[in-house]
Amino acid sequence: MEIKGLNGRKVILQEKILLDREISNREYLMSLSNEDLLFTYNVEAGRYTGRGIQTEVLGGWEASTCQIRGHFLGHWLSAAAVYCHAHDDSEVRAKADAIIAELAVCQKENGGRWVAAIPEKYLEWIARGRNIWAPQYNIHKLLMGLIDMHRLVGSRQALEVADHLADWFYEWSGKYTREEFDDILDMETGGMLEVWCDLFSITGQEKYQELAGRYYRRRLFEPLLEGKDVLTNMHANTTIPEVLGCARGYEVFEEEKWLDIVKAYWKCAVTDRGYYVTGGQTQGEVWTPMKKLKERLGDKNQEHCTVFNLMRMAECLFRHTKDPQYLQYMEYNLFNGIMAQAYWKGETADGKRQKGLLTYFLPMKAASRKSWAGERDSFFCCHGTMVQANAALNRGIYFIEDKKIYVAQYFDSCAEFAVDNGNAVLEQRQDYMNGMLQTSSVNDGFQSIHDAAYGCQSKPDFRKHVFTVRPDHCREFTISFRVPEWVTEPASFFVNGELYKMSKDSSSFVDIRRMWSDGDTVTVTLPIGLQFIPLPDDKTMGAFRYGPEVLAGLCGRERILYIQDDNPVQELSAAYGRQWGEFLTKYRTENQDPGIDFIKLNEVGYEPYQIYFKVKSDKGIGYRMPL
Repeated sequence: MEIKGLNGRKVILQEKILLDREISNREYLMSLSNEDLLFTYNVEAGRYTGRGIQTEVLGGWEASTCQIRGHFLGHWLSAAAVYCHAHDDSEVRAKADAIIAELAVCQKENGGRWVAAIPEKYLEWIARGRNIWAPQYNIHKLLMGLIDMHRLVGSRQALEVADHLADWFYEWSGKYTREEFDDILDMETGGMLEVWCDLFSITGQEKYQELAGRYYRRRLFEPLLEGKDVLTNMHANTTIPEVLGCARGYEVFEEEKWLDIVKAYWKCAVTDRGYYVTGGQTQGEVWTPMKKLKERLGDKNQEHCTVFNLMRMAECLFRHTKDPQYLQYMEYNLFNGIMAQAYWKGETADGKRQKGLLTYFLPMKAASRKSWAGERDSFFCCHGTMVQANAALNRGIYFIEDKKIYVAQYFDSCAEFAVDNGNAVLEQRQDYMNGMLQTSSVNDGFQSIHDAAYGCQSKPDFRKHVFTVRPDHCREFTISFRVPEWVTEPASFFVNGELYKMSKDSSSFVDIRRMWSDGDTVTVTLPIGLQFIPLPDDKTMGAFRYGPEVLAGLCGRERILYIQDDNPVQELSAAYGRQWGEFLTKYRTENQDPGIDFIKLNEVGYEPYQIYFKVKSDKGIGYRMPL
């Protein structure tokens, strides 16, 4: 039985930290005018005449002189499709439909097939070996956006535009021998393989199966199957989308070889190679050598695109293997990648409001700063995956398999699902155990006197999540709860107040199968605390993580931590404990001079910070992790 992700309007997200990003993302999508988004498409289609037209409507990679111009519109359409699928937003849908209608006009003006913002000759140039910037990567984004608008929203016109553009590629790619086209595939193709698999699934047309065969990149896939390391020092986000195409190929063609390629890639890229404490990888957009991360701590770590695309791969692998390690990977990258690299909001020391749109990379060298991009002057690749990643953050929280629902992530939410010939609702709410009814200073005039206020005088050392089950009738099914890797003690599961099970099996599931009645509850307690995570190639250097969230030390120059015992965690103490109705996750060093404040990495804005610290004893002896 296939595991499917619950998403769309089946999952109502109620987690504020995620909803704020969704809202900011929608505002940004709607702030960009159709005319600006379509400008380079209209220029290529000859729809502007006369003199005096603007040459720089949007900047960066969307500038009219950039060889990759037009890529962002495809991301925009995908984000709009995901958002509409989750929220049924008529305003976003109308804007997207209007854009697609204009693309159809551009396609007609171009002769009925070509519709991209770049000229067809770019593809001829790469066939001749001329240096040109990834035209197939560019056009893939448009095809992706059109397919998503059809698949998720039902736009027939989007499918027609994509189908006519595919005819151009079918004719063009058919001119070359296998060896010649393999040379072409060595130039970044993005997710072209994935869109051909998608279109075959939608239409059943044989041309798409043939295109998928042509775009099978044997020079990459075959060595992966042989267990060779073909990734070290290679550009990461060239190959990730290609392997995502294999993942889709497995689902469409049902041939085991496709999935074997995906598993081999994950082993080579993630399992054997290792990753930073954030869950991310790469420096300067290329893979590090196997388990050699220290020398690659730089100012261009963790490209946002790799975070987004590897999370997609992890989701696919979980659905086909049921292995919770992939969900854990997604959790680390959500908190320390997606949330740490986009839509930041905060305050300066003097109380002024600030925000940051997007940071292409997440620097990890000492005394780094995030470099925030502008809203109209950047539009690099990660600008596009940013709007996709934040379009609807209700994805990946729940999965369903026959009579089992998986709780993959712990966020306030409500999921509706079909089970046992009926329907049920699962509500998830975190009890912050703060002893107060208000969550900010807005309503602090209302106070209730009760025991809970002094029950937890400091931040609790466990997270408490309460699940309420509401079936339409009494029904028997299983709820499978993920035990995170980061729990510090056994997690506890209570059914209607009675202890059901305790488990500390790292990255595992606890299954609760019973006849559920309306109002039944499951209370999950997840012991949480500060942990020191060393580098795989230098155990004297590491980073601090609180649960799934990485902490960053705020310091303007590189610092070494001198400790008095064998446990670096003892050097940090909780600080600034509480603000209004919220226990804070902030720490401060005990023995450093001057002291260092630590905050969550996803709360860092413009401050200089350090993630990895060299740790030495107070006698100057290099720190070693105890056996």
